[in-house]
Amino acid sequence: MMDLPFELHVALRYLLAKRKQAFISVISFISTLGVTVGVMAVIIALAVMTGLQQELRDRIFGSNPHIYVSKAGGIADYQAEADRLRALPHVVGAAPAIMGRALITAQRNQDFITLKGIDPRLEPAVSDVAKSLQSGSMDALAPQSADDREGLLIGRDLAQTLGVKVGDEVVVLTPEGTLSPMGMIPGRRRLRVAGIFVLGLYEFDSSYGFVTLDTAKRMLDKEQVDYLQVKVDDLYQAPAIARQISAALGDQYVTQDLAEMNRSLFSALWLEKIAVSLAIFLIVMVAALNIVASLILLVMEKHRDIAILKTMGASARSVTTIFMLQGLIIGMIGTAVGAGAGWGVSAVFNRYKLIHVPVDIYQVSYLPFTVLLSDFLIVVATAVVVCFVATLYPSRQAARLDPAQALRYE
Repeated sequence: MMDLPFELHVALRYLLAKRKQAFISVISFISTLGVTVGVMAVIIALAVMTGLQQELRDRIFGSNPHIYVSKAGGIADYQAEADRLRALPHVVGAAPAIMGRALITAQRNQDFITLKGIDPRLEPAVSDVAKSLQSGSMDALAPQSADDREGLLIGRDLAQTLGVKVGDEVVVLTPEGTLSPMGMIPGRRRLRVAGIFVLGLYEFDSSYGFVTLDTAKRMLDKEQVDYLQVKVDDLYQAPAIARQISAALGDQYVTQDLAEMNRSLFSALWLEKIAVSLAIFLIVMVAALNIVASLILLVMEKHRDIAILKTMGASARSVTTIFMLQGLIIGMIGTAVGAGAGWGVSAVFNRYKLIHVPVDIYQVSYLPFTVLLSDFLIVVATAVVVCFVATLYPSRQAARLDPAQALRYE
């Protein structure tokens, strides 16, 4: 077995002190535990914020197209415009949409919804509505016979509120109606529930209804589509692609990417992640102070041993290295255990979805935990560096100890 270096051997002996020096071992254990708790807390906090940010981003980008393209006065021939958009680089899908507000009524309840007219053939290329259908189908939006009513897709939460299922009929009222001597009479149309979807975003699942373009035009009294929805191959490049679309189509077209529309949300999430990380990082700083305190106590306790080591030929550098190694061992053990525990706790909580939150507030039903490798490595490296810095002052004090003064009264 290879012999340990002199400095490391002494550092380990001090850490594993027995009998009369058992107090030093207790202090070292508490310091290690402090680092462990601090690192674990930072990793779990980062996992929560990262998971929430990614989950919201994925659901928002899955429920919406990446870019909206509109034109003053509306878009008359959406088929030709969609073909032009699909021919542009990085564009993988384009589909029309008409938007409006409506009141939906069933036997048990009623609610306000956002009514969206879509082309059932093109919509799957820009959103996940078709893939998220729990029952029914996109094809069922069109009347299945001459006596059949037009279809409507609604979210699961809205269906529960209204107490309806696929095949049931609902009444939809829109502000656009007919003018009469008594004033404006709202438009009224009976629709058949053609499908129920779960996009995972409470805003959509509780307040959106999808109909065909023709149905939306009649109900909302519109002759042209409001805008074209565009999906790109790289959502992180959506702002740049949106500018390219504007340049390619002309000044009469206006583009807006989803990242820009939700910038305040993602900025708030990022700021919250930074704030939480800084706050919990203070725990690591407190643990580092514990290391400083334990090493100072050790220097005071071992001043006689230090003096003897120096009189036997140990250099000031060797003495400094001994106490640096002791602090680093405490920091590295605490960091390793804390990092492993943080990763494990995050994985368990994420796998079994143990923490549930109000879906109407946070848009998701549970807290997701996602540990990024970059965040993990940054936390580990920072904790080790902080623990190393904490060893500098006590180590230098030990190296400056005068053997003659230390042994004078022994």
